[in-house]
Amino acid sequence: MLPPELSTALEAAARVPRLLITTDFDGTLSPIVNNPADARPLPDAGRALVALAELPSTEVALISGRALRDLRVLSSMPDAVHLVGSHGAEFDSGFSHDIDTDLLAAITETLDAIAADKAGVTVETKPASVALHVRNASDPDGEAALAAAWEAATGWDAHATTGKAVLEFAVISTDKGEAIDILRTEHDASAVVFFGDDVTDEKAFRRLTDADVGVKVGPGDTAATHRVSSPEDVAAALQFLLSARAGG
Repeated sequence: MLPPELSTALEAAARVPRLLITTDFDGTLSPIVNNPADARPLPDAGRALVALAELPSTEVALISGRALRDLRVLSSMPDAVHLVGSHGAEFDSGFSHDIDTDLLAAITETLDAIAADKAGVTVETKPASVALHVRNASDPDGEAALAAAWEAATGWDAHATTGKAVLEFAVISTDKGEAIDILRTEHDASAVVFFGDDVTDEKAFRRLTDADVGVKVGPGDTAATHRVSSPEDVAAALQFLLSARAGG
């Protein structure tokens, strides 16, 4: 069962002339997994998103920290669902800012060296950022890797973002809230619904208006006005929204 306040808010959102539904991927549509390549959207959530995208005057978008190329493969979403990668900086049309490829290479080299002797610490290189993952490392190795990365970062003109067991350095500005604003304007949305679970989603929650619905997934401080416990709850919320929007 969804919280009554959330059901009421989703019913109101379902009645607006033009609706934009946006969601994070990892920890929101897909449960958190040890191997990032194994992440997949819950079937019920994926089906509901696709069905929503097929409704009139309804737009759907995934906004993820994943590189756009990876998000496209892992989500398996059709073209009707818009995909935005790299924490809101990477659209299908390209990046909104120039990429400093030399800095990206230097950060990658440094993080690779930090991870080299620490089991379970991995480095993920994206088109505009590099992420240091410590989820599968021991606490001492994970803490040492993060500390070394923060120390190295003092010499980088990069944007640092912390997440769940990950520290990411972007060589361009990244902001999921800005991405939502771009999509809102592009599709002339009357209201936005956004689901997110991580600290990186707070920028999006803070950009929402009174007409919008922000849903935090899981524990932690948040600017969202609503909260659910798990990706399974997100799937239920999307199915509820689909029924309300379709008039079922």
